[in-house]
Amino acid sequence: MHLDHDEEDYNLSLAKFESMLKTNKVLFFDSEEFEEIILHYLDMGKATMAKKALKLGLEQHPKSTGLKLVQVEMLVYEDKLDQAEKLLNELYAIEPTNEEIFIQKANIYSKRDKHEKAVEFLQIALKYTEDLADVYNLIGMEYLFMDNLELAKANFIKCLEEDFEDQSALYNVVYCFEFLDQNLEAIEYLKTYIDRNPYSEIAWHQSGRLYYGVKDYENAVRAFEFATYIDDEFLGAFMEKGKALERLKRHEEAIESYQRTIELDDPTSYALLRIGKCYEKLGNKVEALKYFNKTVHEDPLLDKGWIAITDFYVRQKNYQKALFYVNKALAIDDQNRLYWKRFATINKAMNLFEEAEFGYRKAVEFGDYQLDTWLFWVDMMQNMGETNNAILTLIQASEYFPEECEIEYRLSGLHFSLHEEEKGNFHLSNGLRLNSKHSTILAELFPRVWERPSVQKYIAKHQKPE
Repeated sequence: MHLDHDEEDYNLSLAKFESMLKTNKVLFFDSEEFEEIILHYLDMGKATMAKKALKLGLEQHPKSTGLKLVQVEMLVYEDKLDQAEKLLNELYAIEPTNEEIFIQKANIYSKRDKHEKAVEFLQIALKYTEDLADVYNLIGMEYLFMDNLELAKANFIKCLEEDFEDQSALYNVVYCFEFLDQNLEAIEYLKTYIDRNPYSEIAWHQSGRLYYGVKDYENAVRAFEFATYIDDEFLGAFMEKGKALERLKRHEEAIESYQRTIELDDPTSYALLRIGKCYEKLGNKVEALKYFNKTVHEDPLLDKGWIAITDFYVRQKNYQKALFYVNKALAIDDQNRLYWKRFATINKAMNLFEEAEFGYRKAVEFGDYQLDTWLFWVDMMQNMGETNNAILTLIQASEYFPEECEIEYRLSGLHFSLHEEEKGNFHLSNGLRLNSKHSTILAELFPRVWERPSVQKYIAKHQKPE
């Protein structure tokens, strides 16, 4: 309905209308000018100005179907659906083949969450419209509302067959393919689309995303490159290309791609972080640390930036600095199990057993149920002499890992340490049954228990061939 006039004429009409309101002089506009003025104010969210223009428009053109359809649009916008429907019925009696009447009826039923009925009216609109693409797009949207992704996809594809430059339909069709877990089919569809429209940077970019999703990183890089050839300021394509190049371990090229995003716009903490990671992979520790520091300077609340510096120092075995930076990350997100595990691991490396025990406990509390986390936690308790707590924790861990020899050998050692011979033998028997070769866990963690003749005799008896 929005008519394409020359931009200068359009601006003149707006200026003329606003001047008329200020001077109270009544000036004449044709009905199409009024339609443009009203829709402009609606797009700007200026409903009061739109109503004034509509009132004046209908006074000057009381029989204009176009203006009355704009009136319907405003009534729908204000949720006055019954009034809008009544007016549409009056217009239908006058112009029963006007596709806009059926489109607006569909809009009303869509607002009432009667999407199947909306589709029925849009199917009628298809018979009368010259803009098939727009109607197919609207039908696609109705099927999206109904969660019928296959029919939504089919109609977005029809829309693109009519107008292959409709970018919203292109995004929507890819969305449908992805939602239906049809990434390979989406790639094939985009190949045929690109054959028709080879200079669509959006299609190349979406292809790249899909190739990345199926781990075809070579083709992903190629697709992102084409997107950047067509639009050398396509920031998103450069960013995605960098990610794909990282996957291919082409770190120098990835840095170039991320650097391009910084040239195009203000540096993002994500791009700075990735550049730092690439330099670290290349063994350039100085540049890596420089970019990690830039990351946290750019966004001090980005916990991943602080964690990157933490991991950098852990790899250098500089645990004091690593501890400082992991605490920075925990100050931002103190419920992240992975950060607590790092905190624990760093403290363990520094022989700070109480702090390490606290870190492992928090990691488990926030959902880290990995076996090694449980075991490290228990080992810290053992080092602190908290034997009973260690036993209780291992029993809890055994609920997640009921057939794990490492848990059984530790329970055996702990019970023997408390002179609970029967329980020690029970868990030792379980451990030997599950994996007799790992009985050396007792030697490593409980050397005094291991040296007991009764324990050695028990192990030898179990390992003796029948």
